[in-house]
Amino acid sequence: MRALPQLNEDDIRLFDKELQALIDKADAAAALVVDQGGFLITSQSRGQEFDLTTIAALASGSYLANQTIANLVQENGFNSVYQQGERFSMLVVSVDECCLLVIIFNASVGVGAVKYFAVPIVRRLVRRLQLAQKRAPAKSLDLSALNLADPSDVFKRKS
Repeated sequence: MRALPQLNEDDIRLFDKELQALIDKADAAAALVVDQGGFLITSQSRGQEFDLTTIAALASGSYLANQTIANLVQENGFNSVYQQGERFSMLVVSVDECCLLVIIFNASVGVGAVKYFAVPIVRRLVRRLQLAQKRAPAKSLDLSALNLADPSDVFKRKS
């Protein structure tokens, strides 16, 4: 798993704009960008009261477990996990080696429609992550190494 490139406010604003567009087009309840370690990077929602931090961690775990199963059966084209529910369904799509896109949508909406609208969003997220990587190739962020008791090394005031 590759480390997350260093993102800035413009990157997060673009992610939020893309997530909101996906929610509007796919009639989704929430959309999240998550690192593959399960940390929530950013999210947008229609106001549902979901615990998005926990969903991010569990969706990442589910994706990685299914990816491991796919590898065991020599499936090379694995890039998403779909969970169908009675009220809400969830689609987890690989963005790149470090990020996932998690989409929670009404169960009455077909997963094919959600995938259709997610594909161009994923492409734009990939481009932005590549731009962030080029902007600071030597800097990356491993969210799993964060000291949550003292996040001062990560969150610093801009000069």
